[in-house]
Amino acid sequence: MKPAHPPRVILHLDMDAFYAAVEIREDPTLAGKPLIIGHRGRRGVVSTCSYEARKFGVRSAMPSVTAERLCPEALWLPGRMDLYAQVSREIRRTLDDVTPVVEPISIDEAFLDLTGIAADLEGGRKVARDLKARIRADQRLTASVGVAPNKFLAKVASDLEKPDGLVVLPLEEVPARLHPLPVERLWGVGPKTAARLRTASIRSIGDILKIPRRRLEAFVGGSLAAHLCALARGEDDRSVEPDREAKSISEERTYSTDLTDPDEIDQVLLERAEGVARELRRSGLVGRTVHLKVRTGDFTTWTRAVTLPAPTDLPEVILAAARRLLARRIRLREQGVRLLGVGISGLEPAGSGQKSLFPDPAQEKSRRLARAADAVRDRFGEEAVQRARLLRRRRGKKGETPPEASSLPSVD
Repeated sequence: MKPAHPPRVILHLDMDAFYAAVEIREDPTLAGKPLIIGHRGRRGVVSTCSYEARKFGVRSAMPSVTAERLCPEALWLPGRMDLYAQVSREIRRTLDDVTPVVEPISIDEAFLDLTGIAADLEGGRKVARDLKARIRADQRLTASVGVAPNKFLAKVASDLEKPDGLVVLPLEEVPARLHPLPVERLWGVGPKTAARLRTASIRSIGDILKIPRRRLEAFVGGSLAAHLCALARGEDDRSVEPDREAKSISEERTYSTDLTDPDEIDQVLLERAEGVARELRRSGLVGRTVHLKVRTGDFTTWTRAVTLPAPTDLPEVILAAARRLLARRIRLREQGVRLLGVGISGLEPAGSGQKSLFPDPAQEKSRRLARAADAVRDRFGEEAVQRARLLRRRRGKKGETPPEASSLPSVD
């Protein structure tokens, strides 16, 4: 008799050193060299790095000053988020060809549910092998893939043989492959929880199942103890969620030198508003609530928001709201700006709301110009059309680039 339900086959795909790999693809002379994507300096952070740099101990999210000390010969690039986002969208289309049940986790990784498409885990291995080959052929990039009966094991498996790995992890191999791993690999175990577990001599995942349950609960509480025991046994019943929608879109930057010039601060507000609006239009969304985040040189952090009369995807509208928030609701107290971010929430599909009987002529003109600029950028690249004000800023003084210290989310 056949089982009532087909066995679950879950795939986790993780692009290898994604930003660095894309840069090497664009410039093959970087291949084989220690490459770090990020901004140098005391406020910089490593976004990602090539595997040659990792041999020196450099890791994603590491302070740049530490990375410079570990690998002084490394090559540094600031990163190109627009390019990485475009490559990510192309990869996503490839994933959608495999299964309609795709849950993106970040710009460089996703879960796929192959249940009913692959008969079993070995069938999942074949799908994974074909998917890796297609990404290599189409994008000239490598991915590491894990195949397992649930999301947790698939995520662990994808990380076991990076780069360019393909690991199938069935339940029967959990004791051999999962249990020796450090307890930090369990979802829900951060530095503080790991420290508490070490006081109970729990260092590996297998150690979780070796001590009495009540003793474990005494260290982490009943709910977390049950969660950790289930993961240690390889159990995870969460489903792949293909319709997980973004709740907000935002951009922020940290600067190696505090911004004090009001005109320069206004320019970076415009940059962030432009980036957020571009992503809204690219995603077919509009947003209603504009958010502003400012961190000053003394580490005071301000977060303010305002709701617009109507949802928008225009940089001019977002910028005007951000300017009002900065002028009226944030007190810099003669401090410079260390970090500045602009975001928008209250997202909905563009065109889904009630249309105004009397549209604003200025906004309609801005919308036409934005769409025309989008078409040019889509065809010729993000640098093809730029505002003159931002072009002057990006060229900087004496041809130098602005002092950004951090601009990209970290990836492995």
